[in-house]
Amino acid sequence: MTFITRKSLPRRTFLRGLGTTLALPFLDAMAPALTAKTVAPPRMGFIYIANGVIQEHWNPTAVGTQFDLPPILKPLEAFKSYSNILSGLAHLQADTFGDGTGDHPRASAVWLSGVHAYDRSKPGVEVKLATTADQLIAQHIGKGTQIPSLELSVDGPTQAACDSGDCFYVNTVSWRSETTPNPAEMQPRVIFERLFGDGGDAAQRRAVAKNTGSLLDSVTKEVARLANTLGTGDRSKLTEYMDSVREIEQRIQSAEASSAEAIELPERPIDIPESYEEHVKLMFDLQALAFQADITRVFSMIMCRELSSRTYPNIGVPDGHHAVSHHRNDPDLITKKAKIDTYNVLLFTHFLKKLREMQDGDGSLLDHSLILYGGGMGNGNLHRHSDLPTLMVGKLGGKFKTGHHLNYPENTPMSNLLVTLLDKAGVPIDKFGDSTGRLTPDPLTVA
Repeated sequence: MTFITRKSLPRRTFLRGLGTTLALPFLDAMAPALTAKTVAPPRMGFIYIANGVIQEHWNPTAVGTQFDLPPILKPLEAFKSYSNILSGLAHLQADTFGDGTGDHPRASAVWLSGVHAYDRSKPGVEVKLATTADQLIAQHIGKGTQIPSLELSVDGPTQAACDSGDCFYVNTVSWRSETTPNPAEMQPRVIFERLFGDGGDAAQRRAVAKNTGSLLDSVTKEVARLANTLGTGDRSKLTEYMDSVREIEQRIQSAEASSAEAIELPERPIDIPESYEEHVKLMFDLQALAFQADITRVFSMIMCRELSSRTYPNIGVPDGHHAVSHHRNDPDLITKKAKIDTYNVLLFTHFLKKLREMQDGDGSLLDHSLILYGGGMGNGNLHRHSDLPTLMVGKLGGKFKTGHHLNYPENTPMSNLLVTLLDKAGVPIDKFGDSTGRLTPDPLTVA
């Protein structure tokens, strides 16, 4: 006769120190004794890219599973079996209705809402859009997590260059309610402290960082005490997780040290890395840790803001992104725009690699996640909101078949995809934005 004496560690286990609350990754000790299979929670992410794409370099030529990745999506080769490329989807609510708001603000406003953004910047006119799909999902799968959803950006907000209409439409893609946009955070340390710094005021946190060099040092003894109660595999997971958190903290400290303004840690430190690539990777690494520790299960991230004039000299594009997107069929500008889009996909694969390497229950984080990558504008040169760039990566715990290029009828509402995603996240809804139902046919769904 076998006796099971091991006690299950609660899934929501935290280690606490001065100014620090550290959630733990999923450990074997969190699975009840004799449990044959661990059910990991779903995670979902929404990554926005702007100014359209060069569609002939984005869409595969073949439909189904036997297709070659097009030039822009070539960096996804190692993740092709996890990916679905959807073409033919449109957000026609982003078209002009003669109300004044520009094409770019409407593109980002409609992406997760399916709702037309009128010009409500005039005095006395109410700001109003709709609760976005990410927030409806967060209300369901984010219950009980430390942070229901994270809103991130690596492209600074604007108060001036927003086409016409309301600037906040290009500064976020997430709305908590029809009148409340969620601000997107650019500062890595603000995100880090939101994830791991839950106690003490700013002065206490500065003192801890100054005296020890790390907010994590205050939980070192707790980590060692916990490790003594774990099996070999769990101890290894815990060590790897702590090393990852500390490595990210050190990268943030390095970014702060390189800034002339960051003499000491301020209330909102200037800690954005000078390199766009390092900034993107740092934000992705923070989000991967947030998924791993189950601090949050939903995030949105603006990788490129509509009307962004960011330049990319490191890849041979010294021109502003928005200007390049209006290529007027100039082969040189088309090449430059495709380079920008390919580069962003390459950076995205850094995040996917992290998720695939992180064990989560009976699979990886990538197995249990679904990341929607795309935007609200298709042809940036003509400001068209049809044939939108739409990429889905991840299996959402086996709820989606992957490895497909799916070509839907022209101008199929992208809101139908949002309805489908809401349904698979456990939020059945009959109508969302301008949806006409779920995607039909829906070959993505596992029968």
